[in-house]
Amino acid sequence: MTALGQAGTSPGEVPDHPQTVSALESRGARRSLDARRALGAVVLLALLALAIALSLSVGANPLSLSEVWRSIASPDGSETSPIVWGLRVPRTLVAVVSGAAFGVAGALIQAMTRNPLADPGILGVNAGAGFAVVLGVGFFGVADILGYVWCAMIGAVVATVIVYLVGAAGSSSPSPVTLVLAGIALTAVLMAFTTFLTLIDEQTFQSFRRWGLGSVARTTVAETLTVVPFIVVGLMIALMIASSLNAVALGDDQAVALGANVMRTRVLGIVAVTLLAGAGTALTGGIAFIGLAVPHLVRWFTGPDQRWIIVYTALAAGVLVLAADVLGRIIVRPGEMEAGVLTALVGAPVLIALVRRKKASGL
Repeated sequence: MTALGQAGTSPGEVPDHPQTVSALESRGARRSLDARRALGAVVLLALLALAIALSLSVGANPLSLSEVWRSIASPDGSETSPIVWGLRVPRTLVAVVSGAAFGVAGALIQAMTRNPLADPGILGVNAGAGFAVVLGVGFFGVADILGYVWCAMIGAVVATVIVYLVGAAGSSSPSPVTLVLAGIALTAVLMAFTTFLTLIDEQTFQSFRRWGLGSVARTTVAETLTVVPFIVVGLMIALMIASSLNAVALGDDQAVALGANVMRTRVLGIVAVTLLAGAGTALTGGIAFIGLAVPHLVRWFTGPDQRWIIVYTALAAGVLVLAADVLGRIIVRPGEMEAGVLTALVGAPVLIALVRRKKASGL
């Protein structure tokens, strides 16, 4: 009798070796996880479609879905076209793209710093972008959305560099705690200067009041499309470095051992964060806590794989900002509450929960 026969297996069977069984179970678990992730992405797409439909139909003048469809299909032949195309399509587009921008920027910062409390708002990136826009308007006469974008991106870069240098003072690399403290301090200083500059000029203050609260109802479709290329490039860079971020999450030494170029990954990550946070801030003035809350929420479902985290975050953040905008139109009707106010109400409890957790979800 052969050894195969003694083992009790037929020629067409896989030997019941512990390592073989473990490998098969591992492959099966990966397939199951990937299937679950793919199904979750489909669900998020469906939720995004639903949120878009609600955003186009809900408001001070409610419209049925059939009226919305007629307005979209025949822009010049419907009485409701000015409402849909002039008001609701622009704010819907802004909510989707700015939500994706802030969410993915937060996911990138958390991955690069291995800091579960990092996001563009807490680390001062949004405050730097907003302060630079105020300076551009007040001292250089910037008046269009493209000028806002360039000012916001310059401010985002400067704020990022300052926070990193302050956080790394006296050590070779900054710790998560020192980065958060430096970001909060810089945010407080920049917000104080921003408020001072806008208050000394009443006209400037009025023009920036809603913008500073995180409003998605401020720009036209043409202005939004001017900013979209910056956000698309930022998202493409984020997806391009996602695999390397998985290695960076293991630590710099381990990442190098796995063949990842840590410096290149961080530089590209900073470029992506600058493009995303800068463009998002130029559109909305900054929407709080999206970059903090959404990556954590999706990470509990996707696991630590940054490729899936970035995809899920882009979709889920758009859904959350749209939902906040729609809710803001309902709860104070016929007035409106800015989306940034409502996202802060959601994000603040998430931040408190993260601080109280002994161990944050894996990065």
